[in-house]
Amino acid sequence: MKDPGSVVKASSTPKKGPAGLGRLLGAVAFGLCFGFLLQKGGVAKYNVLVGQLLLQDFTVVKVMMTAVVVGMAGVLTLHHFAKVNLHIQPLRIGANLIGGLLFGAGFALLAYCPGTGAAALGQGSWDVLFGMAGLVIGSWIYAELSTRLQATVEKWGDKGKVTLPELFHLPRSFFIPGFILVLGVCLYILDLYTVR
Repeated sequence: MKDPGSVVKASSTPKKGPAGLGRLLGAVAFGLCFGFLLQKGGVAKYNVLVGQLLLQDFTVVKVMMTAVVVGMAGVLTLHHFAKVNLHIQPLRIGANLIGGLLFGAGFALLAYCPGTGAAALGQGSWDVLFGMAGLVIGSWIYAELSTRLQATVEKWGDKGKVTLPELFHLPRSFFIPGFILVLGVCLYILDLYTVR
């Protein structure tokens, strides 16, 4: 079967070289909208994020699960009608585990992730400046080590470009509605049994 998204030629091959001014402005506009929505969703507030880590406030989980449901339904519907291409990233178990642990440790220490940290800075939460400095330093260290990581960590458990339906050997037409239904039920239960 032909990949429905492969007919979208404009975005099928990423352009090499520096991004044009239009693309940069588009990225800035998208980032501002994303930060605005994070702030309005309440997930840029220190108390909300700490409450999530302490399992006392489930606002972050509800926002993230809602975003997954809406994003999955929207992107895969557009892909089905050949309006977008999917740019699937490889599943690298070793790198994902190590990166997830580092991300979680940083999140637990600072109570902000990179996205919520930027939104918090925009709303005037100056305490996040230390975290943003760490983000820049960590990015620099990662860039310096990237060649070594590609030859080692990124090869540990490399499963290639797979999607969840492919990983579980289920057809998309069955997996996607089922996954959305499960997340929807989880959201409903969270809403019933949690305070926030």
